[in-house]
Amino acid sequence: MRLVWCAVLVMCLVGVREAPAEEAVRAFVGATLIPIDGPEIENGVLVIEGGRIAAVGPAGSVKVPTGAEVIDASGRVIMPGLVDTHSHVGGFGGADGSHPIQPGVRIADSLNPFDGGFRRVVAGGLTTLNVMPGSGHLSSGQTQYLKMRLGASREEREERDGPRTIEELFIYDRVADGEESPWGEEPMGGLKMANGTNPMRDPPFPGTRGKAAMMVRQRFIQAQEYAAKLESAAEGDGEAPKRDLDLEALVDVLSGRRIVHHHTHRADDIMTVLRLADEFGFRVVLHHVSEGWRVADEIAAAGVPCSIIIVDSPGGKLEARYLIFETGAVLERAGAKVAYHTDDWITDSRLFLRSAALGVRAGMTREGALRSLTMAGAEMMDLQDRVGSLTVGKDADLVVLSGDPLSVYTQVLETWVEGVKVFDRAVPADEAVAVGGYNALQETEPYFCCYDHLMKAAMK
Repeated sequence: MRLVWCAVLVMCLVGVREAPAEEAVRAFVGATLIPIDGPEIENGVLVIEGGRIAAVGPAGSVKVPTGAEVIDASGRVIMPGLVDTHSHVGGFGGADGSHPIQPGVRIADSLNPFDGGFRRVVAGGLTTLNVMPGSGHLSSGQTQYLKMRLGASREEREERDGPRTIEELFIYDRVADGEESPWGEEPMGGLKMANGTNPMRDPPFPGTRGKAAMMVRQRFIQAQEYAAKLESAAEGDGEAPKRDLDLEALVDVLSGRRIVHHHTHRADDIMTVLRLADEFGFRVVLHHVSEGWRVADEIAAAGVPCSIIIVDSPGGKLEARYLIFETGAVLERAGAKVAYHTDDWITDSRLFLRSAALGVRAGMTREGALRSLTMAGAEMMDLQDRVGSLTVGKDADLVVLSGDPLSVYTQVLETWVEGVKVFDRAVPADEAVAVGGYNALQETEPYFCCYDHLMKAAMK
């Protein structure tokens, strides 16, 4: 008996997943499919197996496998799971106030897998996130790419696993057999950097834009020298330098292994980022770009993608004064790659679809807007081979909608990640998360003194 209980305990600690849910063969039939990498398909068939997309196409051209679970999705719209290139759910703690450039810090060490924000994410149809530290530093640390493997809705969690550690949400590099991964066994992520007013503070932080750029330039030069010493030591010429986690992260950037996700607003700040990227040869995604419309041609000529945001309420910082809804359309016409992001809580993840809808209202093409929520973001995170479109072989990440994704009346009905349903609006607990309301995201009730009395008073 003791051995049995030990086995049960080990299974609980390691968070064993329910294998049949991932391995089952399912066929969604009758829905309008929006593959992103091809034309929309009315009355389509989508087959998923082993957590991947196995077949997609019009009814009559795709055979439903014998024994598959058939899901009637007539009247629904199915598109790829949404990709958010810039989120802050799960935790915000990156660098501290000791230095303006701390690329060695990892946001992963501050993320809480039990954070209620992740439920809001899947309620909005998002399946892949780039979770960031903040923008109060020239570099506040490393971002983390996450997949929303949250398991079943809250009512069922006693029987079906959700994540117990943040590692269960990590995205690891996937390569073909026989190839070598540049990431090894490490989880994937980028590096957060920022300029403009956010990191301009009292010393040791920069007080001017010029000083900020100088400090970044100096640190990259040190990283180049560090990399050269490591290479020389590997070739037997001298000793390796003392390990430096900050410089290691910047070497990853210089080698192209890690993408810089760069907060920037004003047109002159955007140009500073482009200048530094060209000087040191690193890959970069521009985030926010409130004045990106002013320098759209320069951004496109540099081949640098933009992750932008829609803010439809007044207020905020002065340097975002000239943010306009037309930015996506202007960048698209210039030939720049565009994705939208939430910057959650700035935009609630549950309302992510409306960012693209507002972009279309301001002149963006429908195709470009839908790519901006899916494939464009995947490409900005080096994940285009596994997410972002309903393509055979890619992860079975999808969102089932009640109608057109750009309609204000459309609701997210279901969200699936790697073949597992992680959100179902038909479940009361999930609907509560989708629409808000009292206790929607509170996993447990407090048991401190007077709680019941205070709640009754608040509800009057």
